[in-house]
Amino acid sequence: MATQKLYAGVKLRETRTRLGLTQKDFAAKLDVSLPYLNQMENNRRPVSTGVVLALAHEFGFDVTVLSTGDAERMVTDMREALADPVFSDAAPLADLRLTASNAPALARAFLELHKAYKQNHEHLASLSEVLGRDEVSSAQSPWEEVRDFFHYCDNYLDAVDQAAEHFSGSVGINGKNGIAAIAGRLNDHGVSTHLGDRTKLRRYDPASKTLNISDAVGLPTQVFQLAHQYALITQDDLLEATLDLARFRTDAARAIAKIGLANYFAGATMLPYGRFQEQVQKYRHDLERLSDHFGASIEQVAHRLSTLQRPGAKGVPFFFVRVDQAGTITKRHSATRLQFARFGGACPLWNVHAAFETPGRFLRQLAETPDGVRYFCLARDVSKSGGSFQSPVRRYAIGLGCDVTYAADLVYCDDMDLENHRAFEQIGISCRICERTECHQRSVPPLERTIHVDHNQPGVLPYSIG
Repeated sequence: MATQKLYAGVKLRETRTRLGLTQKDFAAKLDVSLPYLNQMENNRRPVSTGVVLALAHEFGFDVTVLSTGDAERMVTDMREALADPVFSDAAPLADLRLTASNAPALARAFLELHKAYKQNHEHLASLSEVLGRDEVSSAQSPWEEVRDFFHYCDNYLDAVDQAAEHFSGSVGINGKNGIAAIAGRLNDHGVSTHLGDRTKLRRYDPASKTLNISDAVGLPTQVFQLAHQYALITQDDLLEATLDLARFRTDAARAIAKIGLANYFAGATMLPYGRFQEQVQKYRHDLERLSDHFGASIEQVAHRLSTLQRPGAKGVPFFFVRVDQAGTITKRHSATRLQFARFGGACPLWNVHAAFETPGRFLRQLAETPDGVRYFCLARDVSKSGGSFQSPVRRYAIGLGCDVTYAADLVYCDDMDLENHRAFEQIGISCRICERTECHQRSVPPLERTIHVDHNQPGVLPYSIG
C-alpha cells in the first residue's frame, strides 16, 4: 500500500505562533535543531514521528489536526481544474502538493478563478438560450458555494454539533421518543405541533406559531424535520454567527447554507456525538443496528458517520456520497484522502452504482485508487416514498467507505480477503483525471495524456493512452 509523508509546515507555524514561541524555543521543546524545524515549517522536510509525539507530549496537541485532508482536497481540485483544455500543460503533482501545503490561500484563489472562468465559458456556450434574459450572472452558483463551504469545513461544525448534543441530552431523546420530546420543547416556546398535512414535508406559520409535519414520511424524517424547525426557531443566533464567519457572496448562498446548518443540527440531535460514537464502537459500525438503536434512517446514520471529526475524539474517517439513478452525485463528503470529482459523476466501477440492482441489500467492495490507497466501500439503495400511489418515489444509492487500515473496526470486513491484492478493484475518481490506461469503462480520455489511434488494431477503446 502506498504511504505518504506528512508535510504540515503551515500548521506547524500556526501552532508555534499561537503558543507565542520563537523558532529557537519551539525547536528546543520539540528536541530538534533550528534548521530542521525551519525546513519542516517550509515543507522542505516532512514532519517526523518524533516531532508528532513531542507535540502531543509537550503541548497536549491533538496531532490529528496535522492531517493532510485539506491539502489533499485542494490537490485533487487543482488537478481536475488543470485538466481543463485551457491549460496546455498539467503541473507536476509535487508542485501541486507544495502549493496546497505552503500557499493554501493562493490555491483557493486559483480554484475560484477557474470556477469563474468555467461559468463564463458555459454561459457563452449557451448564449442563444439566454439572450432574452435581462440579467446574466457568471458567478459561482449559490449551491456550489455552499457545497464547497461544507467540503472545506471537513463536514464538521463544532459549535453547532456541541449545541445539538447538549439539546439532545437535555430533552432525553432516546431514539423512540423523538417526536414527543422535541414537540414538548417547541411547545415551551409557544409552538404547537401537528402531524397530518401531506401537502408539505414541513410547514411552519410564524404568525400562529403552528408547525405541521407530514405523516406521509417515516418516523426518522418526522423527528428530523421537528429538530430542523427547532434549530431555526431557537438557535438562530448560533446559525447566523456561523453564516457570518462563512462570508457567502450572495443572499441565496447564505439562505441555502442556513438550511444546511439546521439540517446539521437536526442530524446531530438525533445522533448526539458522544452517545452515537459509543454505540458505533459497540456495534462496530453496523448501520442497521445503529439505525434501530437511535430510531434513524440508514442514510442518516451513514451521513453522521462521515461527520465524526471532533478534535480529540475523532471517529473512523469515512467518505460519504449519495448518487441518483443517472449517476449524478447529489451529496458528497470525504474525511479520507479520496476526494470526489467536482464535475460529472462517480467512477462507474464503484459499487454504489450497482446498489440500484440489488434493492435492500448492502454491497461490499474492496477498491484501490490510482494513488495506491486501498479502501473498503459499502453501498446500498435508499428509496423515499411520496406517501401515496400517485406520488413519485425518489431513488438514490448511498456509498460509505474508509481506508482498509480501519477494517478491524467494521463488522462488514470480518470475512473479507484483505491481504489478497487481486481482491481490490481498480477504481478512479473521474475519467478526465484518472491515470489508468487500461480501464474498460473509460468514457473520455484523460486530458493530461496524449492519445494514439490505430485503425488496424482496435481495442476496447478506440484509442490508446500515451
